[in-house]
Amino acid sequence: MNTIIKQVRLIPLLLLGLLLSNAARAQQTLSLKDALNYAVQNAVSVRKANLDVDGGKYKTQEIRAQALPQLTGSASLTDNVIVQSIVLPGEFLNRPGEVILAKAGTKYNAGAGLQLNQQLFNQTVFTGLKAAKTSESYYKLNAQLSEEQIIEQVANNYYSVLVNRQQLNVIDTNIKNVKVVEKIISNQYKNGLAKKIDVDRIKVNLTNLQTQREQTLNGITQLENQLKFSMGMPVETVIILPQTELSEIKSLPEIAESVDMSNRTELKIANVQKELYTLDRKAKVSEYYPTLALNSNYNYNGVSNKFDLFKGKSTANWYDMAAIGITLKVPIFDGFATRSRVRQADVNLKKADEDIRQMKNSLNVEYENAKIKLRDNLSTINAQRQNVILAQEIYQSTQNNYNNGLAALTDLLDTENALTQAQNSYNQALLNYKIAEIQLIKSNGNIKSLLQ
Repeated sequence: MNTIIKQVRLIPLLLLGLLLSNAARAQQTLSLKDALNYAVQNAVSVRKANLDVDGGKYKTQEIRAQALPQLTGSASLTDNVIVQSIVLPGEFLNRPGEVILAKAGTKYNAGAGLQLNQQLFNQTVFTGLKAAKTSESYYKLNAQLSEEQIIEQVANNYYSVLVNRQQLNVIDTNIKNVKVVEKIISNQYKNGLAKKIDVDRIKVNLTNLQTQREQTLNGITQLENQLKFSMGMPVETVIILPQTELSEIKSLPEIAESVDMSNRTELKIANVQKELYTLDRKAKVSEYYPTLALNSNYNYNGVSNKFDLFKGKSTANWYDMAAIGITLKVPIFDGFATRSRVRQADVNLKKADEDIRQMKNSLNVEYENAKIKLRDNLSTINAQRQNVILAQEIYQSTQNNYNNGLAALTDLLDTENALTQAQNSYNQALLNYKIAEIQLIKSNGNIKSLLQ
């Protein structure tokens, strides 16, 4: 009996263990690398860009079909409800002076046929095929750019969450310190050694900190939701970010004086765009060229005045016909329409050159700004790190003096606010440095190195 009771008592514990196990599995610890690789596989923008790559392949197949033989089959069945008549002079039947009406066909006609067309020379089609293949490269580069953009966005969101969690830790530490002071002041007030206004002020300060904590916590939840959204992760997924991802920064990475833009996807896309404009111009010029096509057809027809065309024994007459030929088309004059289209293509090419020039300048500016921001933020981090240490020393000293009655509460609250501000400034400097670091990596065309 005791054994049964013990087993029954174990059931709630087993259920609790199962629930805790499921909860642990529901949580997901995400390093930056994990988050970025997940985003590359699941972000909507990346998946859509990969679908565009597939669409580009199908577009190439569609254009390639224009250079392949075109075979068309046809079949028809006609009931000439009123057969057309023609007027013949009587001389045809040795009946001079009379007018004779003769049927010009049969009541039922049936037929089936095949038509074959093959382009032998059509420069427009051949150039279009080259353009379609180039478009495939364009879509692949766009997919690559989408990956790079989502990597940058997710990395920025990831570090934003970490920094805000650090700020939450700062607030929690401040709340803990204020509670200690509140306890001291409350005891002093009970013993007649402190004023009620001091008790009220410390309570107001504590309430403000608790409100700030709630706002920061809600802000972190929103940032986490934004992170999951950018990753393509279900928003209900519980994630844990290791704080070690936001490590202390002591020195700058190796920075080259100039940037090698050959790895920048944006520039590759601009060059492919120019290539497409070049092929578009060739397609316009090819409208001056003649075209040569092979065409042939075969038809099998049957005629009858009775609807017995498809019976074994019928009155129908069946006959076939076939033809083969070559069609040459030579453009002579189109009112200068082709010339206008070619000149429009020239304008697009010149604009593409300007876009590339501007792109190179923009990438250079981006790289130089990233270097400046990185150096500036490292200086800020070092300054704020020392500032935090100094603020902590001042706060501890002021707290010690206050406990010994050598400092006013106002001084203690001021030093506490100064410490909080120094800690938040340090955290913000860390975030700014990480964002600048991501910009520098992107400027070098190595943003995908974050996946490794």
